[in-house]
Amino acid sequence: MHSLAPIVLVLLSAVLAVTLCRTLKVPPMLGYLVVGFLAGPGVMQLIPDGDETAFLGEIGIVFMMFSIGLEFSLPKLKAMRQLVFGVGLAQVLLTLLLIAGAVGALLDAPLAGFAVGGALAMSSTAIVSKLLTERLELNQPHGQLAIGVLLFQDLAVVPLLILLPAFAGGSATLGMDLSLAALKVVAVMAVLLSFGQRLMRPWFHLVARQRSGELFMINVLLVTLGVAYLTELSGLSLALGAFVAGMLISETEYRYQVEEDIKPFRDILLGFFFITVGMRVQLPVLYTHAGEVLLLVALLVPVKLGIVFGLARAFGHKANDAMRGALALAQGGEFGFVLLALSGKLGLIEAQTEQAAIAAILLSMLVAPFLILHGDKITRRLIKQDWMMQALNLHQLLVESMSKSEHVLICGYGRSGQVLARLLEKESIPFFALDLDPDRVREAGEAGDPVVFGDAGKKEVLIAAGLMRAKAVVVTFADTHAALRILNMVQSLRSDLPVIVRTVDDSDMESLRRAGADEVVAEVMEGSLMLATQALMVTGVPLKRVLRRIRAVREERYSLFKGFFRGASDDAEGLDEAQLPRLLSIQVCAGAAAIGHSLKEIGLDELGVELKAVRRRHIRRSEVEPEFEVMQGDVLVVLGTPEQLALAEARVLQG
Repeated sequence: MHSLAPIVLVLLSAVLAVTLCRTLKVPPMLGYLVVGFLAGPGVMQLIPDGDETAFLGEIGIVFMMFSIGLEFSLPKLKAMRQLVFGVGLAQVLLTLLLIAGAVGALLDAPLAGFAVGGALAMSSTAIVSKLLTERLELNQPHGQLAIGVLLFQDLAVVPLLILLPAFAGGSATLGMDLSLAALKVVAVMAVLLSFGQRLMRPWFHLVARQRSGELFMINVLLVTLGVAYLTELSGLSLALGAFVAGMLISETEYRYQVEEDIKPFRDILLGFFFITVGMRVQLPVLYTHAGEVLLLVALLVPVKLGIVFGLARAFGHKANDAMRGALALAQGGEFGFVLLALSGKLGLIEAQTEQAAIAAILLSMLVAPFLILHGDKITRRLIKQDWMMQALNLHQLLVESMSKSEHVLICGYGRSGQVLARLLEKESIPFFALDLDPDRVREAGEAGDPVVFGDAGKKEVLIAAGLMRAKAVVVTFADTHAALRILNMVQSLRSDLPVIVRTVDDSDMESLRRAGADEVVAEVMEGSLMLATQALMVTGVPLKRVLRRIRAVREERYSLFKGFFRGASDDAEGLDEAQLPRLLSIQVCAGAAAIGHSLKEIGLDELGVELKAVRRRHIRRSEVEPEFEVMQGDVLVVLGTPEQLALAEARVLQG
């Protein structure tokens, strides 16, 4: 008979530990590590330490890499090739050689030094990607640097797994083995990226037409684990295959729905991975071989930090971005455990050295969350230039906020908020927007819209957004609870300020009016027009001009409603994303094919895509001539269907 007692105890420990971590404002993954240590073979022995347990934890990494792949597109990955095969390759080689030299000299065993150096050259994909995602830093320069290096590390595991047995057995066919491995990697990736891209969209169309949420979820699991299994069969890592699967789905219009569906599996299984890592902690090793463990940690963290920082600077990254990327990567990783276990089985390293290296990796992984969370403070202390840049950015933000007066404060920048913003812009009425959807804020911010990430229900956020100088407040999202909170804040700060609120129906109209709303507008489409009408009137626009503007919008068949910056929360509105045009901000990064070419030469109109605006050096231009020459750093705001936008992004970045 099986007992549920161990499972219940593990779940109880996890809930208590994660709750305590969130209360103390430390990363929850530390709680999982503690649970793994307590429930593992070292203490309570509730969880057996076997291959099945380790494999279940590895599935968590698979779903995390799949989620990261959803953030990437093929054009974006090709544009990052300098990071992956430049900084990533150099980091693995330099870290391996330096640590291998030091350990080999101390142990008088070059092969043992190579084995330990290869293991310590890896960083933790699970820790880095999870923390960067939670902190909304995945698309920032230091986040891109970290992910680029991690991707190459995943690739580097393959030749290391070939080299270790070859060195242990003295294989005479090492060159042939490596050549075959490289050929296999290229062939597998080429097949997945070429044929997979052609099959993914029609396959998801077929599944989505069945209109079954259960079937759609099963299909997501099939694609994620299926592609990961194919890469494992070919000798590559499961994590790399999952990344490729996510990247293929990111090219389709189902990306956001898939991302939401996969979150529960990813978070639970990734938590179990950290539990399996905590199970590896052995107190006797930490006690009896403390000197060796501390020496390896001293080699691992500072050496890797210095190498990544130096390489990033050499490849043209700013000092502050290079330092924050280095802090994110200055720890050991889960693949290091795999390499150490293989080295121990092959007899390349002694059991004492293997356990000391495992303990060093674990300690560095425990330190990693604090290095990433406090990366800003550490960087400001170490790099004076970063402190000056942070101060300059803060000054610019304050100047932008202080320059807003007699403006409309828009709470929520979804479809209704963007409609209102466009009408206000046509009337030359200043506005400032707050939104809690990071995807939408990033896209609209790159296009030059005055929108920032912030909770309008907090007093300090409203004050920073210029509430005391605003002419009106408009709540554009249909959330009565949040609207009541905003109304209470506005009433306590400026009871004279007109507030207009959107709601789905009239059931909450009286409660909103009692809370201080001047107007409550219901429904989505016509509600958006009425919302804009009230806002224009409050700001002093003559009634005739307001009615003329609204009538013109209707006569244009609601053309102003077509094209919105896409946010993850839009899935809840049940709209058909395949048919709905949307806006996309394409940033012309270094190495993009469009640099130096005119808009006419690029030919976006041939793809059925409409260029809405171009942003250059914080200046947004709505009307651009076909002869306009694209430069690095430009942001092209284009309108089209998801499929058209994917082709447009590929043409701008790749040609």
